[in-house]
Amino acid sequence: MSTTDLPLTLGELLRRARAELSYPREANLLVAHALGLSTIELYAHPEREIGTEDAERARALVARRAAGEPVAHLLGAREFYGLRLRVTPDVLIPRPETELLVDLALDRLAPDEPARVLDLGTGSGAIAIVIAQARPEAQIVSVDRSDKALTVARDNAKHHGLANLTFVHGEWFEPVTGQRFDLIVSNPPYVAEADPHLQRGDVRYEPLTALAAGPEGLDDLRTIITQAPEHLNKGGWLLLEHGADQQQAVLELLATHDFMECHGHQDLAGLPRAVSARRQ
Repeated sequence: MSTTDLPLTLGELLRRARAELSYPREANLLVAHALGLSTIELYAHPEREIGTEDAERARALVARRAAGEPVAHLLGAREFYGLRLRVTPDVLIPRPETELLVDLALDRLAPDEPARVLDLGTGSGAIAIVIAQARPEAQIVSVDRSDKALTVARDNAKHHGLANLTFVHGEWFEPVTGQRFDLIVSNPPYVAEADPHLQRGDVRYEPLTALAAGPEGLDDLRTIITQAPEHLNKGGWLLLEHGADQQQAVLELLATHDFMECHGHQDLAGLPRAVSARRQ
């Protein structure tokens, strides 16, 4: 997207950005971000002239996206369940399919009753933050093994003014030894370590430790399912996201570890994406 023939109009800047990217919406978001405009303002005055510095800033963002960098990293944020969350290369980018886990959790948490919730592998804090906002009587403990991820999650919780969240550092259940919860939720790593998709698209820029989990992608799911019963109150729920081809394997694991009411759930694309199970 050359800027040698400045001044450019906003309309021309947008046209050039869209020509470089596969999706016009991405070009719109990046140009709006570079110029500090809302999407409405972006279309209001296409004849507006754009200065050299602004045009170069937009050009640089578009070029980085064309080279493969995730839009969420370039914008520094991603919307999840209607909330804008800060995102950095230190955390997994929240994805629409993970909103299914939030739906499952909210269905099992009464709006006006206290409950203890454990969010394992919180990353940006997306799941925990939405639950904390929607269920203010609940107390949520969020665990992550990455200090950098916890910094992002704490910033997001602070931005949304949430006080019913606690963030702790450690590996899965290690920081909550001896504690029990009414609901445990997790979107753990579940990609097979040799999966070629790890070398494609946005995931190339995300933490590998938040994506891959052993030769079958089941290592972390197996750890959580094995240890969860000793951290759940009787009748407590375990909710897990998994890969689209893993649901049967995860349900079989649950059936052998003191769980009942084991069910698979589909995401909005109709893919097997999550399981719910209850401690006996």
